[in-house]
Amino acid sequence: MATLGDIAAHLDQVLEVRAVRDYGPNGLQVEARGLDTTVTRVATAVSANLAAIEAAMAFRAELMVVHHGLIWGGGIERVTGPTARRLAALLGGGISLLAYHLPLDRHPTLGNNAGLCDLLGLGARTPFGEVRGVAIGTVGELAASLPAAELRARVAAGVGHPTFAFMHGPAQVRRVAVCSGAAGDMIEAARAAGADAFLTGELSERAGELARELGIHLLAAGHYATEVFGPQRLGAELATRFGVATTFVDVPSPL
Repeated sequence: MATLGDIAAHLDQVLEVRAVRDYGPNGLQVEARGLDTTVTRVATAVSANLAAIEAAMAFRAELMVVHHGLIWGGGIERVTGPTARRLAALLGGGISLLAYHLPLDRHPTLGNNAGLCDLLGLGARTPFGEVRGVAIGTVGELAASLPAAELRARVAAGVGHPTFAFMHGPAQVRRVAVCSGAAGDMIEAARAAGADAFLTGELSERAGELARELGIHLLAAGHYATEVFGPQRLGAELATRFGVATTFVDVPSPL
């Protein structure tokens, strides 16, 4: 039987958390019970919001594994409001919390970007786009060039209709860059990597005109929609590795 410590150590190693200088702590964020506690049921989710935590409680999970945890920046300054309610639900339900942010975006098989690349059928993948000294995005190639409109249709079918699509690249697309979440500012790095198109989750105002000036297709399919893949794959990884029961808690967001 797996313990909390076993699972945390395994994911910390597989996701190479020490290789990334992130915006918050990766790994164990909430220890509801001791590291030697047996874990039999794991809920994964994009974010550790109250709806996801309550669904994990209904699943009778001893552990949640998420992409967006509770602790960012310098840590929790006050245990009030939503933070207090989320912590109370976790601790009251005996549910520990593991969170993996940038390490889960970039992992070549378990990550959010890997899921996006698989959906689009991208091969010959290489990393691009450094964040704090580490490449987070992925650029790959389609087996054959296809019309830009068909690429947009693939995104719509596999991820969801792009909230924004600035189609300023070539008529035929072969090389595509992806980076899940709020990675709009990687557009210049994507173009420098030779990408004809760049898929991400959400954008800043400046991104549209940058796409025009760079001559690249830019598609934003939603922060949440581009980041369900990593949590789902972590659940499958833990089920295979440790024989635990897992569920992905879907709390959809159009953002």
